[in-house]
Amino acid sequence: MNHYKAPVADIRFVLFDVLNVGDLYARLGIEVDREMLDAVIDEAARFNETVLAPLNAVGDSEGCGFDPNTGAVTTPTGFKAAYDQFVEGGWSGLTAPEAFGGQHLPESLGAALKEMIDAANLAWGNYPLLSHGATEALRQHGQPWQQDAFLKPIVAGRWTGTMCLTEPHCGSDLGLLKTRAEPDADGAYSITGTKIFITAGEHDFTENIVHLVLARLPDAPAGTKGISLFIVPKMKVDREGRMGERNAVRCGSIEHKMGIHGSATCVMNFDGAQGYLIGEANRGLVAMFTMMNTARLAVGIQGLALIDRAYQNALAYARDRLQMRSLSGPKFPDKPADPLIVHPDIRRMLLTCKALSEGSRLLATHAASLVDIIERSSDPSERQNADLLLSYLTPVVKACLTEWSVECTYHALQVFGGHGYIREWGMEQLARDARITTIYEGTTGIQSIDLLGRKIVQQQGAGLRQAAAMLDAFCREQEGNPAVAEFIATLKTRQGELARMTLEIAGKAAGNPDELGAAAYDYLFYTGYVLLAYWWARAVVAAETADLPEAVKAGKRETARFYFARILPRCDAHAAAIASGADTLMSLADSQFT
Repeated sequence: MNHYKAPVADIRFVLFDVLNVGDLYARLGIEVDREMLDAVIDEAARFNETVLAPLNAVGDSEGCGFDPNTGAVTTPTGFKAAYDQFVEGGWSGLTAPEAFGGQHLPESLGAALKEMIDAANLAWGNYPLLSHGATEALRQHGQPWQQDAFLKPIVAGRWTGTMCLTEPHCGSDLGLLKTRAEPDADGAYSITGTKIFITAGEHDFTENIVHLVLARLPDAPAGTKGISLFIVPKMKVDREGRMGERNAVRCGSIEHKMGIHGSATCVMNFDGAQGYLIGEANRGLVAMFTMMNTARLAVGIQGLALIDRAYQNALAYARDRLQMRSLSGPKFPDKPADPLIVHPDIRRMLLTCKALSEGSRLLATHAASLVDIIERSSDPSERQNADLLLSYLTPVVKACLTEWSVECTYHALQVFGGHGYIREWGMEQLARDARITTIYEGTTGIQSIDLLGRKIVQQQGAGLRQAAAMLDAFCREQEGNPAVAEFIATLKTRQGELARMTLEIAGKAAGNPDELGAAAYDYLFYTGYVLLAYWWARAVVAAETADLPEAVKAGKRETARFYFARILPRCDAHAAAIASGADTLMSLADSQFT
């Protein structure tokens, strides 16, 4: 009973009216016109609405099958056929370089496709997600023969990719990993170890699966400085790209999870499997973080997708379900009761979902457009500034959008009342699926430390300065615009508070490193709420001149007012938590946790 309708109108508004990608693409030399872009968006919507969305509940109820005798994994009914259609439609190589068989369309357009896939069927979307990350790692760090042998079949969708980091004893702390890589006489390596929580580690979509595996060479230094990255295919592949016999890598089991049941989460055993070194020895994390940062942005989009689908269904239910009369008098006197949508508390939940959904779409699509600039701009300074800003935004996109998806799927479920708790309505699946997005590809806590510890302190706020310049320029440009006059002063105040808090945290952390860890979570969310305020103000400005129905324009204005009045003030709680310092967290002795 859970439905999905791709939000093509708002996707177009974000791309063409707010971000003005037509001018951006022309400046970057991307040869696409509006007609082509519209056609891609419409066809993506059709595929996801009619092919993937009907399989979402199927994947949840069936899950994946596992044969312990062979290590084979069977995906839910219809999943493989959907993947075949995905490949036949050319979607697997939409944004990949033409040199490897892709169409090289913009990443900002790819973000729209990604959102639709994840909203239609999050579990299914995990299979191509990892392939995209593997493509980026090989493209940026692989040797030419590796790119020829592995990239082309991955881009074509004939093979898929994975990312193998986690081991039973180490998750976020990769310095503890034990998987070994022994050099072979032919220049390859023998990989031995066990990896866990490997998404799409085994499945029935393709004839080969290309694992990117972190491992240690015999003489490697301890810790993260001794980690290398290796290509380990399921079926052996020689330097000419010819596929041979089965490699010594096998799925040992699959996990039984809270959500994303249709996504195979595997224990992978490498028993002397043949592998090839990517990049330099002992510098595997450099290449792996290329893949991981791609995945983190993609997981942020998963959060956006779940918010949107949950909101769509809650809105439809709130309009249809009749319960009680409005507190201010009947709104539909000819009916036995008013619909849920007339009640203030229902509107609180719906508006929260709408504000966070549409605002997140702006934030995520802008981040994807920075990838376009980094990859295609002819101006080195522009590329560098975009890279700094994207580096700063990545943990915010990943953490905020996924945490908001947990919040909003619960709000949407609550709109349904008891029916939301019943499986047939599909809302509890969205809530269960959302939970993993805050965990994999780096937990919210890891993203918080990445933002404050690495992007702010270690990089001396270079990305923050890019973001501040973006916000400051907008506020100056719109100072006299009556459409956003009520927002500009608040936005400037919050931006100033963020700058002040940044300096205060850095100063306190210099004397006590725990101050940084204690402030990180709240600092990240303060940042996220300020950035979303900026994008909502920009959306209001863009809507004034956009070719939109008046109801949509008014909806943007009123949702922005709701956001500034009821969501942005969450910053005050985060600021108070930051000001309380590390002592409120660290003063309790271990023995006092009783």
